[in-house]
Amino acid sequence: MRIDLAGKVLLVTGSTQGLGARIAELAAEAGAEAITICGRQQQAGEAMAAKLVDAGTSAHYVQADLGNAIAPSDLVERTIDAFGRVDLLVNAAAVTDRASLIDGTLADWERIFDVNVRAPFFLMQAAVKDMLKRGAPGSIVNILSTNIHCGAPDLAIYSASKGALATLTRNVANAHMRDRIRVNGINMGWVATPNEHRMQGEPLGKGPDWAAEVSKGMPLKRMLTIDEVARLTLYLLSDLSGLQTGTLTDLEQAVFGAPNIGRNS
Repeated sequence: MRIDLAGKVLLVTGSTQGLGARIAELAAEAGAEAITICGRQQQAGEAMAAKLVDAGTSAHYVQADLGNAIAPSDLVERTIDAFGRVDLLVNAAAVTDRASLIDGTLADWERIFDVNVRAPFFLMQAAVKDMLKRGAPGSIVNILSTNIHCGAPDLAIYSASKGALATLTRNVANAHMRDRIRVNGINMGWVATPNEHRMQGEPLGKGPDWAAEVSKGMPLKRMLTIDEVARLTLYLLSDLSGLQTGTLTDLEQAVFGAPNIGRNS
């Protein structure tokens, strides 16, 4: 069975690189009619949009800093201006800065929650309003984290933000089920995204080969890949996932709640 997004307009946050970019690429391959690329990196964003256009998909790049309170509604408005509507939304952008209970600051809290919770809330609000106005169905996928189950000590604020978004995912799914608007979340495990490479290799001082060392201790001797998360995202966006809504899928090589899972992802 092939995932088919023909005729759908998609907005993907954090899509200038990493997971968001890969979701956009696979959506184009699946026949999406139009895609909004957004993020802070203008050169990378314009290059990604151009790549999609060259492949035959309508696309444009909108520069946006989701820490800005007006950015979410502006993103949806500009997508509607360009393509007429929003059918699909993926909240993939996130701040993964480390901050524990002891060293976390008010600035850390505001920065992480602004991007990881406030922005997805108002993106969903604006997208759902458009769907309701048109009386049209829609699908939303929020990229969460297995850290919602606890999280490492230095990820206290990040874990809390993803836990908040997990609750919002279910709340919005329940509120708009009868409107045929589906909302699901992926609790993503540890992936060597570009941002994670930078964080682990430089600020945390683990060097360029950190991912290979981490993989040795994992059950399957490798880390979760961006492609695996992107493929699940497309499935949840598509009609193949049927009436699935309000679900939070753990995507990691661990069964959370089982004894001795080895680590909190």
